[in-house]
Parts: sequence; C-alpha cells; structure tokens
Amino acid sequence: MEPSGGARLPLGTAGLAGSSRKQLLDLPWEDVLFPHILSYLPLRQLLSLQRVSKAFQTLIQLYLTNMRCFDAGQVGPHIPKAAFCVLLKDNEALQQLALQNCSAWLSDKELLPVISQNHHLLHVELSGCVHLSRHTLVALSLSCPNLRQLSLAHCEWVDSLSLRSLADHCKGLESLDLTACRQLKDEAICYLARRCARLKSLSLAVNANVGDAAVEEVAKGCPDLEHLDLTGCLRVKNDSIRTLAEYCPKLRALKVKHCHDVVESSLSILRSRGVELDVEPPLQLALVLLQDVAGYAPFINLQI
Repeated sequence: MEPSGGARLPLGTAGLAGSSRKQLLDLPWEDVLFPHILSYLPLRQLLSLQRVSKAFQTLIQLYLTNMRCFDAGQVGPHIPKAAFCVLLKDNEALQQLALQNCSAWLSDKELLPVISQNHHLLHVELSGCVHLSRHTLVALSLSCPNLRQLSLAHCEWVDSLSLRSLADHCKGLESLDLTACRQLKDEAICYLARRCARLKSLSLAVNANVGDAAVEEVAKGCPDLEHLDLTGCLRVKNDSIRTLAEYCPKLRALKVKHCHDVVESSLSILRSRGVELDVEPPLQLALVLLQDVAGYAPFINLQI
C-alpha cells in the first residue's frame, strides 16, 4: 500500500537544483519501511510516530496489522488494557507474543480474540498472567499447532486437561516453562512427554507434586532434552536422575537445588559429562561453607 498524502518527513534537500525533495513516506511501505526501518524501532516509538500526522498514523496502523512480534514490555511497564486491544485488533500475522507486562489485568476476554486470529504463533510468553484460565491454553493449542516456545510460569490455572490439549495439538514444542504450575501432577507430565518428543527445554520447578515418574518419562520420551529445571521438586530422587543420564545424551544443564533426596551419587554421572549443575560437589561445598564460617579459605590439595 502506498501513502495517500498528508504531512511528510523530509529525508533531506535535493542533490541537484530543480529536483524535488525526497520524503520518507515516498519509500515503498511494505517493501522498505516495514522490514528495514520500522521493524528496528521499539513499539513505544512507533506509537509516538502516529502523532506526527495522519499519513504517519496510517503508516503505523498498517504496520501494526502486519507486525510479527509484539512485546508488551516495549510499550512500558503498565500497558493499558484499551491500548492493547486497539493495537492487536486487526493483526493476523503474529509469530511472537510476550505479555508478562500485562499480567495485572490480562484475562481470557482480551487474549482469546488475539489467539483466534493468529494461527502462526511460534513463541508465546504468559508468565505471571494469573487472571487467565484453561480456556486460553486450550485455544492456543487448537489455533497454533506450530507453537515452539511457551512460558506459563506461575500460571496456577494450568491443569491436566489444558496441558493434554497442548500435548495433543502442539507436538513440535521445543521449550515449555511450567514453573509453579502447582495443579500438575506426574500423570499430566508423563502425557506431555509421550507426545512432545522434540522438547529441548523444560521447567517443572517449584512443584511438589512432580516426582520420579514424571522425570523418568521425560527422560525416555524427550531424547533431545538440553535443559531441565527441577528446582524445589521435593519428590524427585536419585533414580530418576540416573535415568536422565542414561536416556538424555544431549543434556547440558540441570537444576536440582532444594531437591533434598538428590545426592552426588547420581549427579556425579552428569557432572563427569560436563553437564552444568546448580549444586556444588560435596568437597567444594564444604570448602565454601568453611570459608563462610572461618573467614578464610584453607589450603587443601584438591588433587589428593
């Protein structure tokens, strides 16, 4: 679409006498301005540009309609509900959607229309959006089968029914954050692992209902797993960590802090492979504690 008039922003004076001045809005919008200029501007600046003139308002509105990435954090710490609805009401091209800055007010009413008209979403961030419900996750799974990354951290409304829908329809998932989704138990995680074999990153942190059965199923069902967060999963024990070591050769990082029944006898297998762990080996931990108490680091030959 080409501009239809209105005030314009000059690029500079003409190089030759008698030639007309070049205008920013004279450049092709969809071929030049959108991909090579507007895509590099923060969303807050784009919204400010709308106030320059009617022509700029038309330009920005058309850009927002075709925008592929929406990060509410670029607008400000507290984007108004009305502004959110206006910005995304006509968009059908989103691939990335980050809404953690909308957590104070975002509900199904505002989000479901956005999901229903954006079937190409690949990355969705809903961390801390506590006012949503299982209907959002079901709608997301039905509308966006190509979803690759999803964060639902601290969304306690996520239950086994909605997670099953996600597992059934988004089998290409590569990254999923279920931190503090406390309704979920081993059975739901096992179902997920059996259907989402491409998972590379998974967080089950801060969930006392997750135990060895879930971790073992994840290990056996997701051979490409690289990052696993089990922080605070009190029911996880050594057996499932050994299963991880056996079935996940690509594992690069494992978090097991506050998993009191996971000890060095199982972690040493992963440690020897260079897997990054968030707990220190016993000797090093003892030295750190001794240094904290005594105020100095004792000289000990660690090669003994």
